[in-house]
Amino acid sequence: MAAASELIVSVSGIRGVVGRGLTAEAAARFAAAYGAFVGPKTVLVSRDGRPSGEMLRHTVVSGLLGAGCTVEDIGIAPTPTCGFAVRRLVAAGAVQITASHNPAPWNGLKMFGPDGAVLSASDGAKVRGLYESGDFPRAAWDGIGQMRVPPDVQAEHAKAVLDTVDVAAVAAKRFTALLDGNGGAGGPLGVRLLTALGCDVIQHECEPTGHFAHEAEPIPAHLADVAPLVPKHRAAVGFVLDPDSDRLALIDEAGACVSEEATLALAVKYRLRQQKGPVVVNMSTSRMSDDLARAAGCPFHRSAVGEANVVGRMRETAAVIGGEGNGGVIDPRVGWVRDPFVGMAQVLSLMAAEGKPLSRLVAGLPRYAMLKTKYEVPREQLPAALAALERRWPDARADRADGLRLDGADWWLHVRGSNTEPVVRVIAEAPTEQQAKRLCDEAGGVVGQ
Repeated sequence: MAAASELIVSVSGIRGVVGRGLTAEAAARFAAAYGAFVGPKTVLVSRDGRPSGEMLRHTVVSGLLGAGCTVEDIGIAPTPTCGFAVRRLVAAGAVQITASHNPAPWNGLKMFGPDGAVLSASDGAKVRGLYESGDFPRAAWDGIGQMRVPPDVQAEHAKAVLDTVDVAAVAAKRFTALLDGNGGAGGPLGVRLLTALGCDVIQHECEPTGHFAHEAEPIPAHLADVAPLVPKHRAAVGFVLDPDSDRLALIDEAGACVSEEATLALAVKYRLRQQKGPVVVNMSTSRMSDDLARAAGCPFHRSAVGEANVVGRMRETAAVIGGEGNGGVIDPRVGWVRDPFVGMAQVLSLMAAEGKPLSRLVAGLPRYAMLKTKYEVPREQLPAALAALERRWPDARADRADGLRLDGADWWLHVRGSNTEPVVRVIAEAPTEQQAKRLCDEAGGVVGQ
């Protein structure tokens, strides 16, 4: 994790610890730079439930107004709802105030384009350049933007998700579903969606207070207190959201936490039952989706890590579904953002269609072991480390599109610098945990030297 005093500035936006790395001044300047990039048009603002979001909302709005933008504040809303709202309200873009899965002291700004997707790397780089140079125009006294309150689009977002599945088939099963919102932005919409799917909803921390009951990232290690609630309430499934609701974790009916990689794989399996077509995932995502696509006779593609990269590749290939192995599902019928509400609807639909509990569906997926590690390594040392890794496994197929990915006969290794933290990520997948650990240990020995 970055030092508390550090502000991470990237093509994706900015992120830092509030009051230290991320200040009101930095947020206002970044918003003004984004407003200058967009021009004097309509820009949406939304945020997750973190208490610091209210302060940042005022600074972001000020920066946008000062750039001459008309600002429509949609309040506390999930990140995929923000993307959906851009298209629904025909805005020029949006700023979502969130630090996603980072801990509570953090916050940040994420930018969207007029298509409702996060900005491409090239456009993000332009905003970053404006922010860093400070060389952008400010509106004169008679060119300041104005504030407007837009209509609520969360119901329309839910309807768009429901339109992609057989609601009657799911409702006929009368599933009990536990939803853990963890005080984030997605609890209310999640409850609305699950209720519309005919579920008996067990609500856990679904009010968007921004006060997390457990660590923000919804990985199994952080869900020890939540998982037992699923069998306690005799629920068929547990759904866990991250603070801004662009990731979905699953808990099966026995209270076992499911790898976040399985969320996308299950959605891919369901979607390809509906319609054959290309599938796109990033380079750090499990082979499960690859196997499922090939078994269905569908093209499969990988992109560089990052939602914008996945979306770009999905558009190039006319993919019917895509996403990232962090629990992020992207269905272009709903929007170009990782959407856990799509994931929930499709997992329930797969359970209904196959008549199997979640544990059996997960057991039926291709079996691999994945290990994700990270190392604090100065960026300038990374090129030499990647070259050394390529020499270490000369028979593996090398891909330099995003760091270094090495593919062996039944394993892969991906080493890359993070876009959101000053660390190098080392991820391996192999048939067994021992093999995955050995790959990570060997790679870490090279990277960490």
